[in-house]
Amino acid sequence: MKLLIDDANLSNIERLFDLFPVDGVTTNPSILAKTQQPPYDVLRGLREYLGPEGELHVQVISARAQDMILEAEHIRNRVGSSTYVKIPAVSEGIKAIKELSKRGCRTTATAVYTPMQAFMAAKAGADYVAPYVNRIDNLGASGVAVVSAIHEMFRNNQLKTKILAASFKNVHQIEALCRLGVDAATVSPTVMEAFLQNASVNEAVNNFTADFEKLCGPGNTMLSK
Repeated sequence: MKLLIDDANLSNIERLFDLFPVDGVTTNPSILAKTQQPPYDVLRGLREYLGPEGELHVQVISARAQDMILEAEHIRNRVGSSTYVKIPAVSEGIKAIKELSKRGCRTTATAVYTPMQAFMAAKAGADYVAPYVNRIDNLGASGVAVVSAIHEMFRNNQLKTKILAASFKNVHQIEALCRLGVDAATVSPTVMEAFLQNASVNEAVNNFTADFEKLCGPGNTMLSK
């Protein structure tokens, strides 16, 4: 499963790329607004860091299909043709995805809450669909179950579209999707860092260090002796 960072803060992204095996970055209008910087300044900075083929997802704002198409082309011109353009999986969005797919534009159908939204986006030619796992949970359903249904639907209908699961509150949700073999997940920095946070692990490592320092002296490591 690919892991992407759901953030636009370049310092956060650089730190997580340095630490973890990360595959790309996703943004949305709310994430860009948090930077309080001009959107294309932020996006060009991300593109420069990721390189021309680095996986970057950027969302349109327009509501009509024709305007979404124009906006998608503008995003690609400003940020790079390899950019995945995020299109909401509504009627006008599906129309836009159909046309953009014909033009060779990479698209990600976003704001997916139901399997049929995902199915229609996949039929229209979307490269990814992005179901909102935790937001589905908050509506009283199971986000993991919805993603599982989409995963099965794509497999049974021989659809090439991949799943980019989004909206996570905890590590357990992502772990469940790893077991399913879902294609990708985009995760906030806070949740990604929680993958390895465990007090018992920290205690074990500290004990190893303390025992070695009793033998060889404080500050010594296997490089010292």
